[in-house]
Amino acid sequence: MTQRLYYDDAYQQEFQAQVLEKVAVDDGLGLILDKTCFYPTSGGQPHDQGTLNGIPVSEVFEREDDGAVVHVVSDVAEGPTLEEGRTVHGQIDWERRFDHMQQHTGQHILSQAFLRLLDAETVGFHLGAQTSTIDVDKAPLVTAQLDEVENLANAIVFADRPVRTYFIEQDHAQDLTLRKQPKVTGAIRIVEIEGFDLSPCGGTHVKAAGEVGPIVITRSERRGAETRVEFLCGRRALADYRRQRRIVGELANRFSVGDWGVVEAVNRLVEEAKRHRKELNAAKDQLLDYEAARLWAEAEEHDGLRIVKAILSEGDGETLKGLARRLAKKESCVALLGLKSEKTLLVFARSPDLPHDMSALLKRTCQVVGGGGGGHPDMAQGGGLAGDRLEEALEFARKALKETYQ
Repeated sequence: MTQRLYYDDAYQQEFQAQVLEKVAVDDGLGLILDKTCFYPTSGGQPHDQGTLNGIPVSEVFEREDDGAVVHVVSDVAEGPTLEEGRTVHGQIDWERRFDHMQQHTGQHILSQAFLRLLDAETVGFHLGAQTSTIDVDKAPLVTAQLDEVENLANAIVFADRPVRTYFIEQDHAQDLTLRKQPKVTGAIRIVEIEGFDLSPCGGTHVKAAGEVGPIVITRSERRGAETRVEFLCGRRALADYRRQRRIVGELANRFSVGDWGVVEAVNRLVEEAKRHRKELNAAKDQLLDYEAARLWAEAEEHDGLRIVKAILSEGDGETLKGLARRLAKKESCVALLGLKSEKTLLVFARSPDLPHDMSALLKRTCQVVGGGGGGHPDMAQGGGLAGDRLEEALEFARKALKETYQ
């Protein structure tokens, strides 16, 4: 069994250890040492990173059958310095370790704050690379409640409550008011935040709550009867504050207002955009009305059937459909419209008083441009890749319509 040095001192960054065993793992070579400062992935906390004899450690995990800690290094690193029985020098990535200590201790504080103020128990925890989350068994939660929890959590940080870790025998666990029940048998490791939280936990933690730094709830999401709460602690919270300050500052400069005026300026811009969009849509509608009237007036008429055949030089599929709908409102009219963009687009439509099946006609026409499509008897759309054959395709459709009258 590997002696876990971080149980005694989470601040220890270097150590000397003996290689007990080498094992094959999927991602390289696994080393089991007689002692280690490396924390293995468990309890929602990711593993430590660092080096062994200068060789990067990419993953650390517990072996299921005996709980030994396996340190994964690249298999190309295998050599005499890593042989069984040799002594290796280990060094953890301290910046990563301390970040995890801040986030994990902050989670304990936040979970207890939820329990005390809202009677909401933590049923899940994940310490991510960018943000961390806890799942609490209460929903919905409103902003005022989250603010209250955040305030209590930071009050504990500002008070710099001592954080202690120690082991107790399983029989003594029932004598303590634990926030959650232990999931292990045998000796139980306790993390105590003085006068506030008492919880079984095998993770790494700071010595005093003040080292956690600010605790910030960044968002929440209801998930059935539970709520997922995203939070940041310490350096992560500071980095997020700086990022948001820069964003607010840039927006304030862009709108030539103070920080306090950014929201009002953005709301004003949104309303202006809505008004302009409405005006633009009205102008597009007028343009389509005009274009439909022009095409109708210039269209070929054959035995009472007016066939509008046109290729648009600009627009999109919605433009084609909008124009086709307007023409289809005319009496005894068929619209055969095409648009050449990245690929050929076709829209066919007919007046309600006509019997022609636009879907069937369009499917036949799309074969000319090497594509396909479909729709309803009164209106269909499709396309293909052969843009240079668009005129040929529309002419094919026009002749097919005329043949039905012969």
